[in-house]
Amino acid sequence: MAVRLKKSFIKLLEEDKEFRYTVAGYLGLSEILRRLDRFESNMERLWENQNKLWEEVKMLREGQERLWDNANKLWEEVRQLREGQNRLWEGQEKLWEEVRDIRVTLNRVAVTLDRLTISVEEEGLSFIRHRLKTDLGVEIRLERLFVDSREVNVYGVSDDLCVVGEAAVRLGTGLVDELLDKIAFMRARRPELLRPKIIKVIYTDYATPDALEYAREKGVWVLKWSGDLTPFEIEQP
Repeated sequence: MAVRLKKSFIKLLEEDKEFRYTVAGYLGLSEILRRLDRFESNMERLWENQNKLWEEVKMLREGQERLWDNANKLWEEVRQLREGQNRLWEGQEKLWEEVRDIRVTLNRVAVTLDRLTISVEEEGLSFIRHRLKTDLGVEIRLERLFVDSREVNVYGVSDDLCVVGEAAVRLGTGLVDELLDKIAFMRARRPELLRPKIIKVIYTDYATPDALEYAREKGVWVLKWSGDLTPFEIEQP
């Protein structure tokens, strides 16, 4: 009987909350049990909040990892951009080196052509002066002349005779027109430089057939070191 009563009492303590509080009250433990229940409830809420906090920390870490991933991608793009920029600067430096080489080459070519041109001019002045002396018996001092900003390679006067000419490595029809245009310019701007009789002359190393035909039509004397290419003529007033 006592055993059954004991088991029933224990079962009521486990299953019946009010009975448990009643017994605890008799034992002076009711307030302690209530506090324990509140403590348990608070602990459960604390654990819930802590779980939420850990979840938020997890989400924050995931966000931070994504941020670092994006930052790494950005730095990688910046690195690639710098590499591309460095390659661009290297290519630009090579281009400038090539441009400098081209400029040096062009300068050398210009100097060579300038020397060659000067050589042809000096040669032309000498040969024309010699031919005028031997063919006409006239000694004329020939030189370059600038009429305003236009250069005449061959110019000289003697009494009523005037020599106006050009010297070039290669003669085309354009140079014949240039000579005639310079003479017309002198007539309009500086007529005192001309004389009643004019010898229009071009000294050259090579002349195209069209240029020679055109020079012959315009009464221009063309010659080279080996002889005349067109007849010698004097333009009379």
